[in-house]
Amino acid sequence: MNRILVLGAGLVSRPGVNYLLEQKGLSLTVASRTVSKAQKLVSGYANGRAVAVDVENEKELAALVGEHDIVISLLPWIHHVKVAGLCLEHGKHMVTTSYVSDGMRRLAPAVLEKGLLFLNEIGVDPGIDHMSAMKIIHGVEAEGGKVLHFHSYCGGLPAPEHNDNPFGYKFSWSPRGVVLASRNSARYLEDGKIVEIAGKDLFANPRVETIEGLGTFEVYPNRDSVPYRDLYGLKDALTVIRGTYRNPGWCATLKKIVDLGLVDETPRGDLKGITYREMTAGLVGTSAAGDLRKAAATKLGIAADSEIIQRLDWLGLFGDETIPDSGNYLDVLSARLQEKLYFKEGEKDMLILRHRFIVENKDKSRDLITSTLIDFGIPFGDSSMARTVSLPMAIGTRLVAEGKIALQGVQTPVHAAIYEPVLAELETLNIKMVEKRLHLK
Repeated sequence: MNRILVLGAGLVSRPGVNYLLEQKGLSLTVASRTVSKAQKLVSGYANGRAVAVDVENEKELAALVGEHDIVISLLPWIHHVKVAGLCLEHGKHMVTTSYVSDGMRRLAPAVLEKGLLFLNEIGVDPGIDHMSAMKIIHGVEAEGGKVLHFHSYCGGLPAPEHNDNPFGYKFSWSPRGVVLASRNSARYLEDGKIVEIAGKDLFANPRVETIEGLGTFEVYPNRDSVPYRDLYGLKDALTVIRGTYRNPGWCATLKKIVDLGLVDETPRGDLKGITYREMTAGLVGTSAAGDLRKAAATKLGIAADSEIIQRLDWLGLFGDETIPDSGNYLDVLSARLQEKLYFKEGEKDMLILRHRFIVENKDKSRDLITSTLIDFGIPFGDSSMARTVSLPMAIGTRLVAEGKIALQGVQTPVHAAIYEPVLAELETLNIKMVEKRLHLK
């Protein structure tokens, strides 16, 4: 029996853990700092057990890794390289849903030398996005065509019927992570030219996309898209852009939140015991006794009755509540967002992933190909984010356990040997990309 260790029992883990527990010939250990979370995941399964683990205790972690055949790390990405080092030392395969870091990449020769597979980026974004894109790219190439322009956008949002707050967003994972991403710079290839955007301008000029049946969304660029030209083998591509979907108004509001200084994680000693109003007054550089909305609007260069000021007001930034104990502005903001932008019991989230290709066919004609996934969470059940992140991971792990992936080294699911069986299995779980092709005149 293949012994699988799952490190982490957080928000996205349940669908993947349940999938693996239901497979014949697999035994699962779920390890979490809070053992009750792990116990809840394996409850009712004879082939599952829960243990407590402190990832900072390397001796304890090494012992757990040594007892298993495959290690899945659902820990924060900063721990992956430590886990990978232990997997390398003990000769164990590894699976993560996270981007391949520089530290993980440096391990690649040693992983290959030991004949191991460290499968990364097998979630939704990254994950399903890679797999569904490569399926089309390889298909176009097989027909003698080439991809000229490639756009890939993804976003997790509230389902339309539960989109009931001014931000048009609810958190299905760490607010701090979402806010930190707002500081990322971006880089992409468009019409043959490299475009670079500084982190402070990430939300300055969002694109607008219409999704049939759902309406209009904003899109802002996601990190560095340029390496995907080589990763995906798009040697003829003039455009390669990856982006993130949000509801209208998000980008303009986040831009002003960044401008206000609320994503600063510099340690501060003057935040204890003050109100949101006092904190915002300090950021604006005015007295808390004055018209703070007007002062904030003036600083931000917008109207005092603008939707952005209304959103900041709804968030409570001009109010008299005492802020939580925090050491910096970013933590204050993250805690407030978590408190206000949350999914209530029974509410659904929505995952949108769309690729758009303009391809030149063998006969020099051109087609527009779209590949779209629209997935909804299950009321009182698993969120779409949890399903689309952890089910590809679980399917990939099963394939590794069954010896059906012959690849070795540090890999991502851009190979047909991985994406074909994973996408096929996801379809049986009602996670399916819908492809359309339109001939361009």
